[in-house]
Amino acid sequence: MSIAIIAPNRDTSIWKKGLQEQLPDEKVMDWAEVNDFDAVDCVVAWNHPKGIFKETKNLKLICSMGAGVDHIISDESIDASILITKIVDDRLAFSMSNYVIMAILNYHRRLDKFRADQQNKSWDQAAQAELDIAVGIMGFGQLGQDAGEKIQKLGFPVFGMSKSKKEHPSIPTFSASESDDFFSAINVLVCMLPLTQENHGILNKDLFNRLNQGTYLINVARGKHQNETDIIAALDSGQLSGAFLDVFEKEPLPKESPLWHHPKVILTPHNASLTNPQAAIPQIADNFRRLQSGKELMHAIDRSKGY
Repeated sequence: MSIAIIAPNRDTSIWKKGLQEQLPDEKVMDWAEVNDFDAVDCVVAWNHPKGIFKETKNLKLICSMGAGVDHIISDESIDASILITKIVDDRLAFSMSNYVIMAILNYHRRLDKFRADQQNKSWDQAAQAELDIAVGIMGFGQLGQDAGEKIQKLGFPVFGMSKSKKEHPSIPTFSASESDDFFSAINVLVCMLPLTQENHGILNKDLFNRLNQGTYLINVARGKHQNETDIIAALDSGQLSGAFLDVFEKEPLPKESPLWHHPKVILTPHNASLTNPQAAIPQIADNFRRLQSGKELMHAIDRSKGY
């Protein structure tokens, strides 16, 4: 059995070396090194060219290099019999929650305003120093719940919403069918949804018009969740008070995008939470062994749900 790694524009050397050490009796190679595609049983992938796996006749498992699997699910050429797994890493939750907390506190303590005051040498001690906020997390899975619990411990009201309602001992939760109640309760919206066909472009004008006026938007999920034209229009009208964005419709964000210079936008280059190869590689190796022995895979995704 053999494993091929494909991740355009990424240095895959650490993945190749790590997997070979974990699986010394198997052949691990980069996609460009594959001579016999029929010998490839497992692929480790991130943002592969669509349709490329049609060359493999015996592919049984595709392992995402991260927590997201939309880059795999969106490839309709992948046979339904091929299993797909994702990475689950406590460090991903640690980094993601810290990023979301940073974005929330930046807004809560009005750091944009006071940064501008600093540049203008304005001593505005009379200004409101803290904003009253209620945080809504749209996508209340593992990462969303970790962020929600930590935000709640800071003393902020937190609400969670998922396609199917997730029960939580201390955080009020809503299903997608109860979204109006969810939106009415919050003035900070954090998008942590998995990307599915259903929620593609969900951060759009229609959704923004259902929010309380002046809601602050944070998106750490996927760029394809958002309609950037609608975000800019909502910012300019005041429907959104600001946006903290880590992901974009097209990445890298084009130089001509107005988001770069919009006064109500803070952006980062899709680095809110990055996969740690040292945590991911053992998971992939374990699933490869499970595949060989016919055992149930860890962190397998439900293709009908898209996550």
